Amino acid sequence: MINFGIAIHGGAGIVSKTKMTKWKAEAYSQALKRAYSVGFLTLKKGGSAVQAVKEAIIILEDCPLFNAGKGSVYTNHGDIEMDAAIMDGKNMMAGAVASVPFVKNPIVLAETVMKKSKHVLISGTKALEYAKEQGLVIKEKEYFEEEERYKQYKRAISRDKVTLDHDDDKFGTVGAVALDKKGNLSAGTSTGGMVNKKYGRIGDSPLIGIGTYANNQTCAISCTGHGEYFIRSVVAHEVSARILYKGQTLTQASKEVIMEELPGIGGRGGLIGIDKQGNIVMPFNTKGMYRGFKNSKEQEFVGIFS
Repeated sequence: MINFGIAIHGGAGIVSKTKMTKWKAEAYSQALKRAYSVGFLTLKKGGSAVQAVKEAIIILEDCPLFNAGKGSVYTNHGDIEMDAAIMDGKNMMAGAVASVPFVKNPIVLAETVMKKSKHVLISGTKALEYAKEQGLVIKEKEYFEEEERYKQYKRAISRDKVTLDHDDDKFGTVGAVALDKKGNLSAGTSTGGMVNKKYGRIGDSPLIGIGTYANNQTCAISCTGHGEYFIRSVVAHEVSARILYKGQTLTQASKEVIMEELPGIGGRGGLIGIDKQGNIVMPFNTKGMYRGFKNSKEQEFVGIFS
């Protein structure tokens, strides 16, 4: 029998144990557990890996604790611009959106792009226009305006710097990977990007093969961290390629990429992955990564620090 399961993340970065109060840690843990539980239930009922990934990420996008959907951070101009991607390892189909405003659940728009359009990646106000045409839920800007995000934005403006994925003010790109009962893999990622990002910056999350990748021959990967370095290293596909061409295990491949290759060029972050045997990995080279998983062997985990 296939060891189906799902893993999720809520971002990797500087997570201070001294600043992490008991109630805050519990809030994060409960949100993560709810997300992977919803995804796992989808799999248990016979749903596809794509469905499980989407449902788990929707939970995280709707939670203001994470930098995705409702909890997205502000750009330099005080706007909300979100990125998301999803991929089906069965047929290598993928859909992604970049710099899209006002869409309640960007991961749903990414799936719509994958299933209903001829494209893989669409962006900006035209992506919003497509979301409206497809009848997706659109929210006013007020829906996304969270007090803590605004404080982060003001701090970043006062320092006149872009807050990168591994800085203190960064709280969590989200993602999920899953293996379903039929042996199909899927990966998805969603983010609000960087605080105070400029010039229409797009990170790794919506880029297929970089922040998000799934291939039934190898694995499904969702990344989180300093996107510029993940882009340069083509991280998600690099893990898959090591499995396919070097014969490495998912554990070996992901560890080498995150703990050796990425830091070698100055990159920080982590990833979650699952392979066709149901093995799950969650390596990170930062102080912490919000993460969790559940599988059909009744194994379950949620964590923040090493």
